Amino acid sequence: MEVTSRFSPARVLRALRRRILSAFLPPPKGRAREIDAIPLEFEAWVYRTIYPEIASLSDNELWDHYQTVGKKQGRRCHQVYDRVAFVQLIPVGMQTLEIGPYARPLVKGPRVKYVDVYTTDELRERAPAVGMNPEEVPDITWVAQPSDLSCVDEHFGVVLSSHAIEHQPDLVHHLNQVDHILIEGGRYFVLIPDHRYCFDHFMTPSTITDVLAAHLDKRASHTAESLLESRLLMTHNDPIEHWKENHGDPAHNPEFPNSDRIDRLNIAMEIYRTSKGVIKDEHAWYFTPDTFQSIIQDLYDLGLIKLRIERMYPSMLNSGEFWTILRNESI
Repeated sequence: MEVTSRFSPARVLRALRRRILSAFLPPPKGRAREIDAIPLEFEAWVYRTIYPEIASLSDNELWDHYQTVGKKQGRRCHQVYDRVAFVQLIPVGMQTLEIGPYARPLVKGPRVKYVDVYTTDELRERAPAVGMNPEEVPDITWVAQPSDLSCVDEHFGVVLSSHAIEHQPDLVHHLNQVDHILIEGGRYFVLIPDHRYCFDHFMTPSTITDVLAAHLDKRASHTAESLLESRLLMTHNDPIEHWKENHGDPAHNPEFPNSDRIDRLNIAMEIYRTSKGVIKDEHAWYFTPDTFQSIIQDLYDLGLIKLRIERMYPSMLNSGEFWTILRNESI
C-alpha cells in the first residue's frame, strides 16, 4: 500500500499559499450580537391603542389606513416613540461607534467609542459658541478627515450617526466605510433629517442619479451647487411649523436676515472662491423616508453596497427626522 507523505509537495504548496494569503487578508471581524425584539415598523395593536377612533378596524384595514392617511399625518404606528427610544434599541454593552458626537453623545458606556473631525480639546473649545456644555464632550478616540472613516481601525457591532449621513459628499463611499467597520451582521443606526420638515424644505430632493454621479466622480468635497442652494433657499428649522405647512418665505433666509437673493448668491460665490472649491461642510443630500429607502435599495441591487434597510421608522408629527437601521448582508 502506498502511503502519502504528510509533507507532499501539494500539501506544502497549499500551506504556503494559505500563509501568503493570510498575510494580506484582513483579520476576521467576528459576528455581531443579535438585538432582541427590534420593534416592527408597523404594529396594528400599537396603532389601534394610540388612535382609539379607528380601533374597530381589522389589522389589514389599519395597515391600509396608515398607508393612505396615517403616514401623511405623521401618526405613530410602532413602539419607538422618540429618538431616545430609537437609540436605546442598541443593547447596553454592545461594541458601538458613534460618528460626530460633538458635545451631545447619544450613547455612552465602556464599550462605546467616538470618531469626529475635531479632537476632544477642539470640541470643548467650540462647544460654548453653539450653546453646548464643554463638559459633555466625550473623549474622541479617532480624529478623522472630513467624510473619511479610514482612520477607524477597530470593528463594531453597531455604528450610530445623527444628522451626519446627509453631509457625506459620496454617499456610497460612506456606506461602504461603515460596512467595513461593522462586524458580520452589524447594524448602522441612522437618524436622518427629513428635508420637508427642516431648513432644507425648499431644496431639490436628491435622486439615485445624483448619488451615482457623486460616486462615479469620487466626490470628496461638496459642490458649488450645494453651497449656492443653502445660501439661497434655506428656511426656518421649526418642524412643528413645517407640519402646519408654514414653510417660511423662500425669498428669505433667516441665517442672513438683511440680505436679498443677489446678496446671498454673491456671499456663496465668494465663499466658494475663497475656499478654492474645497467645501467641507454642507448638506449634500435631501431625503424623505421613501426616497432614502428607494435609493438604498437601488444601491444594493446595483451591487454597490452590502447594507440593506432592516427597519424604517418614518417621520412622525412635529418631528424633523426619521430613523432607520441598516444591516450588512453577511448574516
